[in-house]
Amino acid sequence: MPGGRLTQQDRQQIALGLADSLSYAEIARNLGRPTSTVTREVMRNGGPTGYRADLAHRATERRAHRRRPAPSREPESAPQPHGRDAEAVREYEELFTTTMMESGLPKMMSRVMVCLLTSDSGSMTASELARRLQVSPATVSKSIAFLESQVLVRRERDERRRERYIVDEDLWYRTVIASARSLAQQVEVARRGAGVLGPGTPAAVRLENVARFLDFVGESLARAAEQAREVLGTKAETTPADLAGPDPDPAGPDSER
Repeated sequence: MPGGRLTQQDRQQIALGLADSLSYAEIARNLGRPTSTVTREVMRNGGPTGYRADLAHRATERRAHRRRPAPSREPESAPQPHGRDAEAVREYEELFTTTMMESGLPKMMSRVMVCLLTSDSGSMTASELARRLQVSPATVSKSIAFLESQVLVRRERDERRRERYIVDEDLWYRTVIASARSLAQQVEVARRGAGVLGPGTPAAVRLENVARFLDFVGESLARAAEQAREVLGTKAETTPADLAGPDPDPAGPDSER
């Protein structure tokens, strides 16, 4: 029944929907469930390619038996700032985390990124992250180290000499530039391979085509990132006076007549 726990029949419908290449949203609509319920169910039980209804149902039952009654310590139980709906925030964070995982980011690193991105300050300490995510400081440290290696977060010390982990306005710019640099390295390797395999040979031609394609994409990415940074930065600094345009000629429209 919608709103309750997923039944075995629900899970079979999810498996059939995945086999038919339906989106999570479509599967959720067919079940009368929130999309986040379906995405969480799939990602917790093998992902879109490994999901099996019977295995997922048995795994859920085992988790339910192992779970000991305890007072709720869910992060969303805390009061939300700005009058936000705690349940809506929780569902959004789960959806955002799943989206990041589907793009290739590991689960814990995705959770840390979402936690930082959805915080109003855009920065948190290790202890704040550990408390919010209910994980150990060591887990946070490992996740931050990975995210730093991907140029997704940076760290700095606050006035109390504590390390704070930060996502800022340049996050996506740095990410795109890092991707462009990675593509440039792949271009270099592909062209080196074309030389090793012999100019004009089928393998060399294939690698040269790969290099040309990646070179074009990488340059386009870098150029687009620079343009977006310039345009969006300019918009952010635009004042109402700028939007109004130049002042009218004080002499009036007939001054040149």
